[in-house]
Amino acid sequence: MAAHILIDADDTLWENNIYFERVIDRFISHLNHPHMTHAEVRDVINEIEKSNAPVYGYGTASFTRNLQEAFRRLAADRADDVTLHEVAALARVITDHPIEVIEGVRETLDYLSSRHRLTLFTKGDPVEQHSKVERSGLAAYFLEARVVKEKNAAAYAGMVQELAVSPGEVWMVGNSPKSDINPALAAGLNAVWIPHDATWVLEHEEVKPGNGKLLVLSRFTELRDQF
Repeated sequence: MAAHILIDADDTLWENNIYFERVIDRFISHLNHPHMTHAEVRDVINEIEKSNAPVYGYGTASFTRNLQEAFRRLAADRADDVTLHEVAALARVITDHPIEVIEGVRETLDYLSSRHRLTLFTKGDPVEQHSKVERSGLAAYFLEARVVKEKNAAAYAGMVQELAVSPGEVWMVGNSPKSDINPALAAGLNAVWIPHDATWVLEHEEVKPGNGKLLVLSRFTELRDQF
């Protein structure tokens, strides 16, 4: 029987956070703080990102703003227009980077889309995310690509209502406990957790039991054995 499967995008279908991590490393080197360690500077960036996400959302533009705020906070005496422009240039490489589809994803989507109803369900800046979907070459495998501001239990409940099915008939597939797994289970959906080594630190959470079923897989390709 065909299932309704919601599938995350970043770090589930294609690589994403590794590029942000590389920019953060370059930013910390560029900052060259005289007293703070790499880890201490990173903690400040994490704090700023956590605080700003509910206001500015996610994506490269928000990330750039966060790095500029971190520079102003940690090196106010050097935070002139030229330097802040250099910080923005560090982040610009993310938007220019080709989409790197994770190995086996395309073939697995080809298999799943012929048997089930697939919806790409992600969060972030709508223009940026839809651009990545198109550039990935994966759009044809999905009935639609839905971008929301935040993937919480209410967002999943809304998707279930639009599909006009019961929550137990829907599966969410993704790498993030915070955005893909826990809120889906809390809303009564089933979930497939596929951990990624480079999952963003602010997406880390302990996986919590919910009303739905939970599968844990090591690779996206293993979905063919389950569906």
